[in-house]
Amino acid sequence: MFGDIGTSVLYTFEEIFSGPHRIEVQTDRAVGAVSMIFWTLTLIVSVKYVLVVMRASNQGEGGIMALTALISRLKLGPRALAVLAGLGVFGAALFYGDGMITPAVSVLSAVEGIEIAAPGLDHYVEVIAIVVLGLLFAAQKFGTHRVGAAFGPVMLLWLVAIGLLGLASIVQTPEVLKAISPTYAIGLAVSEPLVAFLSLGSVVLCVTGAEALYADMGHFGARPIRVSWFAVVSIALYLNYFGQGALVMRNPKAAEDPFYLLVPEPLLWPMIILATLATVIASQAVITGAFSMTEEAMRLHYLPRLTIKHTSAEQRGQIYVPFVNWALCLAVLALIIGFRDSSNLASAYGIAVTGTFVITTVLITVVARKQWHAPLWLVIPGAALFGFIDVSFFAANLTKFFHGGWFPLLIAAVLFVVFMSWSTGLRLLRGRITELTMDGAEVRDYVAALTDPPDPGTAVFITGGTSVPLALSEYLHKGGHLRTHTVQLSLLVQPVPTVPESQRTTFVDVAAPYVERMEVRYGFMESPNGAAIIKALADHGVATERGSTILVFHSVRAFPTGSAGMAIWRKHLFVFLLRNSSTPGVLATAPSDLVMEWTTLLRV
Repeated sequence: MFGDIGTSVLYTFEEIFSGPHRIEVQTDRAVGAVSMIFWTLTLIVSVKYVLVVMRASNQGEGGIMALTALISRLKLGPRALAVLAGLGVFGAALFYGDGMITPAVSVLSAVEGIEIAAPGLDHYVEVIAIVVLGLLFAAQKFGTHRVGAAFGPVMLLWLVAIGLLGLASIVQTPEVLKAISPTYAIGLAVSEPLVAFLSLGSVVLCVTGAEALYADMGHFGARPIRVSWFAVVSIALYLNYFGQGALVMRNPKAAEDPFYLLVPEPLLWPMIILATLATVIASQAVITGAFSMTEEAMRLHYLPRLTIKHTSAEQRGQIYVPFVNWALCLAVLALIIGFRDSSNLASAYGIAVTGTFVITTVLITVVARKQWHAPLWLVIPGAALFGFIDVSFFAANLTKFFHGGWFPLLIAAVLFVVFMSWSTGLRLLRGRITELTMDGAEVRDYVAALTDPPDPGTAVFITGGTSVPLALSEYLHKGGHLRTHTVQLSLLVQPVPTVPESQRTTFVDVAAPYVERMEVRYGFMESPNGAAIIKALADHGVATERGSTILVFHSVRAFPTGSAGMAIWRKHLFVFLLRNSSTPGVLATAPSDLVMEWTTLLRV
């Protein structure tokens, strides 16, 4: 999971001097750049994310969507909640936009080492990058645990290697260590403010993996991330960046590719191979982060139901989302073909992630004050410091808008519209459903008023909660007759891998003697089984003979009308998403001759 931030050494220092705002190499500038990188890593990653932000978990999950979930549970005014939730959703959209660039720029920057080792093979760079990334996305179905088991040793070797390369260079030019003092970063900002400002747009590349660390917290847990960062990762990154700075101090022309020029010529090819593998791992961190973000978005009702496969019984957060995986794959390959080299992609990099940094600072400040009850004397200076840093980085990256920075912003804008349209449309639809649905008291009154005995047989109405299903309400409203056994089947997912059979099923009276609720509990590693549900009903004494039993699955078809509550074009988008959301897996395992779909037509 440290691949993203760990492979930024491939292009960050180079971009400062040869990026879209090319800066002439000078010794003082090189020392100032190293100082800015050192303090950016320290303040943004070590302090802000690893020590502070990662304390904010939503049932073990991290990422800006998890932070938004925490915000939604705070006692704030409706307007403040709406604004903060909107910021969180936009931050998540920015994460996706930036996440599409990470695999492309990381792998391309590694493979481009071939241009130094064998210039005649430079026309194969794009093809190799596409093949490598295609294999990575294909491997996602095996799960984070298996992929991580293969990649972990490689990442450790990479970190040791870049640390040693940097240390060897520092030994030759130990003067670079003076960059540890923040006075050199501040001095550059004071003496050459424009140079320092433009440099920030490239300096931020050293921390682009910080948000992915937080988003991946559900896959690994907070403690392993903290221990790994302070014990290994941060040390290796500090050494390599200082080593690159020392090299440029000795040879200003090395700024054209300071990472690979650190490598002794006999080790160049092994380092290219190792860098390629490490950048594949960088892509892995973003992919798993996108999976986690998607699950959080679904849980908060900002995305429709997508197919999610849990790949570990130990960590609930280790999941695989096929649609997101292949959508990311297509986007990444298109970026490689469209931008063609890592320098162009690096120019597009940063705007989205710095925007997410700013939003995260706002949200964590609210959480720190309202949930953790941190004192104002601590919250205000912290918010001011990190707010100033984040806004400075964001402003510097806006200068790269016409150099490709428009792309992640465009993706973020599109996704933000999708998120908000689904959330608003779902709220409107649920309002209509609530108007038409009977509550438990109404069902009991209905049963008490019966004068004729119910029809023989069993009717099972499927729902994902414990309230009365709309299908049952409509059935009764429209003059349908109760059956001897009318069952509200509530499928309830629990935050554990599996649920013991003895605790799986509970029956609750809703309107005795004819209506009861069957609560079936499943762990996140399990799927509802239609045949097992029929058997449980029979064991409970409910008649399940074929010909007299129906399993009613309720679906809603929405029709957009007018612009009340939401623009009509957004309603059309919502209806499209609703039509293409996945269906409950219980239907695939139930006897087909028992299943009946009850469709409700509603206007939104």
